[in-house]
Amino acid sequence: QVQLVESGGGLVQAGGSLRLSCTASVRQFSIYAVGWFRQTPGEERNFVASMTWANATYYADSVKGRFTISRDNAKTTSYLRMDQLKPEDTAIYYCATGPASGGWSQRRGGYDYWGQGTQVTVSS
Repeated sequence: QVQLVESGGGLVQAGGSLRLSCTASVRQFSIYAVGWFRQTPGEERNFVASMTWANATYYADSVKGRFTISRDNAKTTSYLRMDQLKPEDTAIYYCATGPASGGWSQRRGGYDYWGQGTQVTVSS
């Protein structure tokens, strides 16, 4: 059974940092894209960052220069380093993995497997 387990969320003051982790029990992890999305109540789940199997990275405009996505294939884990956090970054963050390639990794439909979500709250 495929599982994605997230960790690292929490409460942080504006300007602070967090690092989210997502460990996947997916055999194809090294040839899959990894992505991070976020969702607030009543809103759609929106793209934050992704990294393809070839290590190409994509970021939402709202997080460029502040967030960094990375992966460790040996540990089947992806990371989202979040710096200079703002109150508007408050959301549930979801990791995902799947066969998306290139720009398709910015779309929810590019992913087969999702984590359970982790809450990130940024206080002003």
